Amino acid sequence: MIRTNTSRTFFITGVSSGFGRALAEAALAEGHRVVGTLRRQDQRAQFDELAPGRSFGRLLDVTDTPAIAPLIEEVERNVGPIDVLVNNAGYGYEGTIEESPIDELRKQFEVHVVAVVAMVQAVLPYMRERRAGHIVNLTSMCGIVTFPGLGYYHASKFAIEGITETLGKEVRPLGIYVTAIAPGSFRTRWAGKSMVRAERTIADYDEIFEPLRAGRLRRDGHQMGDPVKAAQAILAVVDTPNPPCHLLLGRDALGFVRSQFDDVVAQINAWEKVSASTDFER
Repeated sequence: MIRTNTSRTFFITGVSSGFGRALAEAALAEGHRVVGTLRRQDQRAQFDELAPGRSFGRLLDVTDTPAIAPLIEEVERNVGPIDVLVNNAGYGYEGTIEESPIDELRKQFEVHVVAVVAMVQAVLPYMRERRAGHIVNLTSMCGIVTFPGLGYYHASKFAIEGITETLGKEVRPLGIYVTAIAPGSFRTRWAGKSMVRAERTIADYDEIFEPLRAGRLRRDGHQMGDPVKAAQAILAVVDTPNPPCHLLLGRDALGFVRSQFDDVVAQINAWEKVSASTDFER
């Protein structure tokens, strides 16, 4: 498939703020059409006015999975073929694993994993028929590296990293591209209003966890990452004729992920004999 810089139709989940809003505005500025999902009628009306005739708000709670396929069908019929699906909707969850209720784990997976897969399954029949399309899943450097107190968030992002990579291998022969975008720390609401924080109940974790929680709160609004520049990077990925399967965003993500890979390689080498000792003798 030959990719060009012609106008496309984007379907972006969660366009009220953060990466979703920045990407929607950047795509509209470049002349694309954008269908964005929101959760309130006033937000929808405001989104429709961003670029009348090219910005289309749709009400959706992404955890309402039965509503997803009908919505995709309605957009394909009334707005036009979806060229780019961007799964962006999400939120942060902070809490030690022992202190975090199991229901909060289910909620993280409903938003970050189940909803994403439901979106993918709804849009793929149309993209397969056209033998064209690009699916972009917003993951996180937290889908590759880990930090204390973010276990549930990490679990959901690790899961969608694996799903994204597998999906790419399945649909690339059909003319469809898939990219996992893994940002570092950006000035979104992730560490602020969008963060759900577990209640502290176990004093044994105070020493390791409290400084981390205080640090995240202190850095909120002062992160290095610029969502507007992230949006431009995502548009560049969509425009390239050979988009990557994975793209890190931010110098902090580069540093943390490179360090993680170095540690993994070092451990593989250190324990290579033990790893190799478990095979049947030839």
